[in-house]
Amino acid sequence: MRKLNVIKIGGNVIDNSEKLHQFLLDFTALPGDKILIHGGGKIATELGTSLGIEAKMVEGRRITDIETLRIVTMVYAGLINKNMVAQLQAKGCNAIGLTGADGNVIKAVKRPVKDIDYGFVGDLDAGSVAADTLESLLNAGLTPVLCAITHDGDSQLLNTNADTIASAVAVAMSAKYDTSLIYCFEKRGVMRDVEDDGSLVPEIKMDEFEALKAEGIVSGGMIPKLHNAFEAIKSGVAAVYIGKADELPAIDEQNFGTRLIK
Repeated sequence: MRKLNVIKIGGNVIDNSEKLHQFLLDFTALPGDKILIHGGGKIATELGTSLGIEAKMVEGRRITDIETLRIVTMVYAGLINKNMVAQLQAKGCNAIGLTGADGNVIKAVKRPVKDIDYGFVGDLDAGSVAADTLESLLNAGLTPVLCAITHDGDSQLLNTNADTIASAVAVAMSAKYDTSLIYCFEKRGVMRDVEDDGSLVPEIKMDEFEALKAEGIVSGGMIPKLHNAFEAIKSGVAAVYIGKADELPAIDEQNFGTRLIK
């Protein structure tokens, strides 16, 4: 079975041109098949503010009204995606930038209104990702670069969490590839002490997750990230890594960040 790395890059790297340049160099140097997923960082918020449209957040999640959807589509699918694709081309990686609507690669469902109306936010299910289409692109020598914009199949674009997209893509591709899911962000991985870079937890097994939550080592925003990671592993993904973007080359030796395994 061919090896595939599905890599999600966080906004803090996208916001820093030097870090992004180095990350894309490291990404290009990774051998074998790979797919890149990205969000948008602060750029969408800054553009919205300059146009008099303030970001609305609930517990860290963006409310996407129609004006916000226009902005995130322009920024994620346009400015950021095409900038990254152009940089990858310059580095020798034959990338192709996509929204979920392109090639119908990711079809989402508009999140139903419960306690909060999130607006034009898309949720994914087991059949959302067109794995055959992504496989065809990889077989053609292309590297898909997916942004956080999906569609509902009825002409409506939707804003979908990039972590969720990365997990769904990894799960869908795991039927065809030996798939690893790699989340790159600003920390070295899961830390016993967030202030101590030497306190990395190198490996977490599924049955250790609850104990780490009880100890408070895994807390806050890391809980849903790890929960989603273990759900991906249950669904066929070989391993999930969470680590610092500028340490990506260590993935070849499986010495990158925190490795989550079954």
